[in-house]
Amino acid sequence: MKRILIATDGSPTSAEAVDFGIELAREHGSELIFVHVVPVLDIVPATPFGIGGAFPHEPTGLDAASLKDAAAQAAEHGLVATTAMLRGDVVDEIVAFADSHDVDLTIVGSRGRGAIAGALLGSVSRGVLAESKRPVLIVRGSPVPAHAA
Repeated sequence: MKRILIATDGSPTSAEAVDFGIELAREHGSELIFVHVVPVLDIVPATPFGIGGAFPHEPTGLDAASLKDAAAQAAEHGLVATTAMLRGDVVDEIVAFADSHDVDLTIVGSRGRGAIAGALLGSVSRGVLAESKRPVLIVRGSPVPAHAA
């Protein structure tokens, strides 16, 4: 396994995926690539006064933080990682990046929602698994209680 791609968004389950991916890369001597996907547009819901709309998303320090943290964590384990901030649909961008960079494995975290909540809210991990033609490893986080989903 030469190249491992890990998608990160700074969430606790993403952090678990980062931990797992770093350990796997250490064991196999793999190159690590961390990606974070930002939206093209920020949607602002309409207020009672009718103000709302869509505005171009301007990446901020918060957007870059998950990449910086993941790369620092890899460095603590003696690994050099590449990072990339992508823009667009999360699933499409992760899959396209994996294809264009010939990765051997894509790792994503899963929040552990139930089937109904996952279906209603959508699932990046499920989308990447369905769309990718390359191996995908889903690191499942602790289940989310029903009242928190």
